[in-house]
Amino acid sequence: MSAPGSARPASSPSTPSRLALLALVVLSLIWGYNWVVMKQVIQYVDPFDFSAIRTVLGAATLFVVLVVLRKPMTLVAARQVMLLGVLQTAAFTALIQWALVAGGAGKTAVLVYTMPFWVIPIAWWVLGERVRGMQWAAIAVAAFGLVLILEPWAVRGSAFSNLLAVGGGLTWAASAVVAKRMRLAREFDLLALTAWQMLFGALALCIVALVLPSRPIDPTPYFFGALAFNALFATGLAWLLWLYILQHLSAGMAGLSALGIPMIGVLAGWIELGERPSGAEFTGMLLIGAALALTSLWSLWNARRTAPGSGASLT
Repeated sequence: MSAPGSARPASSPSTPSRLALLALVVLSLIWGYNWVVMKQVIQYVDPFDFSAIRTVLGAATLFVVLVVLRKPMTLVAARQVMLLGVLQTAAFTALIQWALVAGGAGKTAVLVYTMPFWVIPIAWWVLGERVRGMQWAAIAVAAFGLVLILEPWAVRGSAFSNLLAVGGGLTWAASAVVAKRMRLAREFDLLALTAWQMLFGALALCIVALVLPSRPIDPTPYFFGALAFNALFATGLAWLLWLYILQHLSAGMAGLSALGIPMIGVLAGWIELGERPSGAEFTGMLLIGAALALTSLWSLWNARRTAPGSGASLT
């Protein structure tokens, strides 16, 4: 890859974009299939113990990546990063892992990935970002899909698990707004910020795991494989892919990963775990997927409309 600003053939700029799209597919496969891994592994370990161990290993992996890439590891705004770690790593990870105890992998993934829609009203309230255009339609479609998945009119599945999954989405949304507020105030290296907040979140999870009673870990090959998958692939490789995607694709295109991940989780849970959604659940999942697509398309349209030379201005 040539240096930025160097002369290239006219067709070469599409090569990084094609590679970034491939990275997007691989990232969606890793994070989507990890829902099945997280569901399966709780046969051998308490959910809070696994959450603590995997986040410690994940944080360690990210710091190794920082060293390999020779990126700065300076801790900036320690208190804010600690808050972000408690929300984005500790609370989010604990809630989704707890939800998987009684909830299906695919259904939990879809409920958690309602998080982009929670971001919109929270950002409106905290940051004063107005809800515009297609965002209203996306919220309405996602809300209808959420009702169909939860099926409040039918006594089936675990209502508590569903609430935990939705709570995970809400927690992630709150952490996204906190992170945006932090980045408005000062510059952060994305990888370093993620590593530090994950470390603080991992320490909080370790305290929770030590305080709460738990069953002994069953040291099976699957348990160690799940830890390796989470540390090396779902954390280390996935974040390298994400950074590459952000570098070569627009935010709207990168946001399409939010569409693929829960859908892969649903398919993997269906194929590997036999988790077949009901008619209402399946329709709700499709609606949430459509709402995620609307959100990404809105972001893409806005990016093109406000791009330099487009003749459009910010409203």
